[in-house]
Amino acid sequence: MTLLPGLLFLTWLHTCLAHHNPSLRGHPHTHGTPRCYSAEELPRGQAPPHLLARGAKWGQALPVALVSSLEAAGHQRKYEGSPAETQCPVLRPEELLEADTHQRSISPWRYRVDTDGDRYPQKLAFAECLCGGCIDARTGRETAALNSVRLLQSLLVLRRQPCSIHGAGPPTPGAFAFHAEFIRVPIGCTCVLPRSV
Repeated sequence: MTLLPGLLFLTWLHTCLAHHNPSLRGHPHTHGTPRCYSAEELPRGQAPPHLLARGAKWGQALPVALVSSLEAAGHQRKYEGSPAETQCPVLRPEELLEADTHQRSISPWRYRVDTDGDRYPQKLAFAECLCGGCIDARTGRETAALNSVRLLQSLLVLRRQPCSIHGAGPPTPGAFAFHAEFIRVPIGCTCVLPRSV
């Protein structure tokens, strides 16, 4: 049931991409194929404003909402000279009372900003597990008795690709077509039993 709004949006977006306002069409396109936008129609190479404005509510999605705070934290670490955490930590409960969920988890993770210039949103927060195993709650240290795995969320994005405004032949410089696709975004980590002993 939770995928229904996304599927309905995907259907609408496909129709919008292929059959947008005829007054803006400018160049012919084949029925059922994404329209090819010329460089003049794309502000600074970005996706058409009407597609971004009417797209999925990206700002409410966790992978999008986290980006600004992650970038701010990255700038702060760079200023202070402190490295980002990349190793499996030793958990000390007395130090984690004020910590965020991803730091208190027995399958801790960190976020990194994934950037793709041909995707909209171009920046997404991807979770990366810090441990191969999980943290033993008694010792605070990693144990191989359990495995850390990523939790994935489906997110609808726009993807751009070069196209020819003439419908055939080599791509026209600065021209792009856009299509919608679901991608799987890692949003956290959890502990599971190993597949084999």
